[in-house]
Amino acid sequence: MAIGIDPTVDFAFKKLLGSPEHPAVTLHFLNAILGGDPLITEVDVLNPFLEKDFEGDKLSILDILARDERGQLFNIEMQTALSTELPERLAFYASSLFVGQIGQGDSYHELCPAIGTCVLNDVMIAHTPEIHHDFRLRCGEALLTNHLQIHLLELPKYALPSDNKKITDPIEEWMFFFRQVENLTADEVAKRLDDPTFVEAVGVLEMIARSPEERDLYEARLKMQRDEEARLRYAKNQGLEEGIRRGNLAGRIQLLQELLGESVTEMAVLETQDIAELTAAVAVLQRRLRDRDA
Repeated sequence: MAIGIDPTVDFAFKKLLGSPEHPAVTLHFLNAILGGDPLITEVDVLNPFLEKDFEGDKLSILDILARDERGQLFNIEMQTALSTELPERLAFYASSLFVGQIGQGDSYHELCPAIGTCVLNDVMIAHTPEIHHDFRLRCGEALLTNHLQIHLLELPKYALPSDNKKITDPIEEWMFFFRQVENLTADEVAKRLDDPTFVEAVGVLEMIARSPEERDLYEARLKMQRDEEARLRYAKNQGLEEGIRRGNLAGRIQLLQELLGESVTEMAVLETQDIAELTAAVAVLQRRLRDRDA
């Protein structure tokens, strides 16, 4: 029987990567993202998974905060849909981790790297096929510092393999896991992902599936997540429709101004006006054109 739990649902995601009982899963994920150089050997989850955090109807997405043995701080989050403010959100949380380490009188050399990590089930950077984006403060090849990093993984860009060979690349292992594990059995996952960490990760998801209480919380969060995705799609579609309407109205204004022999307002200026203002301007110009031709 398929596992039936989607690890991109925030309830499952935080239980998977934010449980002190399963540090090996969190370690493997972070080492995959950072390339294991140097290897992270210990990690403490600073806001561990608690079921009560998921109770109720009005909850924000719960990120995972962690610290490794060298003091590096991590913000780990799952986003299922691309919101317009996501780039700013990622920068804000990583910067907050960085700035929050230092108090009055502290020395800057005491600062440890702050690393934001986001798994996105959408595409934010469409012009490149890269799945893993590693953002740092640099100018060309000149790196200013490694102390502020943002790592973004775009799940839809991962092409599922057409063969049945074992996957050994750490990032590809996680991409396959996030995309496919819901529809596979534990044995099928073990045949594709050789690292024993994924046996433990599958066990976490199976515990959610078996526990009536956890399954109910998972299903509630899944519904909320789908509702939020639908809201974002609606808003995006409305924005596209409004943009088309604004463009049509602006074009009509410019045409009417040309017919009247008037100076034509630049499109950049018209684009700053809302639909009501553009509609009113069209009506005025049409009336003036009718009066002229009367």
